[in-house]
Amino acid sequence: MKRAGSPDRPSETAPPMDRRAVLAEALARLAPRLPDFETEAVLDRALRSPGLRGAVPETAVWLALTAFTRHAFTEYDDLLDEGYDRDSARHFVLDEMNARLAEWGCRRRVSEEAESDPGEDDVPEA
Repeated sequence: MKRAGSPDRPSETAPPMDRRAVLAEALARLAPRLPDFETEAVLDRALRSPGLRGAVPETAVWLALTAFTRHAFTEYDDLLDEGYDRDSARHFVLDEMNARLAEWGCRRRVSEEAESDPGEDDVPEA
């Protein structure tokens, strides 16, 4: 008698994927042209953030991607250093963020309304 999971008979369920692999798949769907280095940085951010550990993968990678983009590819941090409040700084980098997301093949965009919600801004850079 053959048992489920034996080499002769495949198991009924696939083995569970680790969180990083699940997030990587979600990120590849969200931003298919994101370069490898940036992909790793976004995945690290999503895994490192306590607030994203329980989030569904699509939400976790979206928040990690937008925070990464804001800090790594815009003048957001410089604006904060110059005394701008968070909402104003976010407003000034919105177009630059959306242009970068479009370059990476992301169809989703950051909006003013979404930017006023608390996000992953407070996750320190590695």
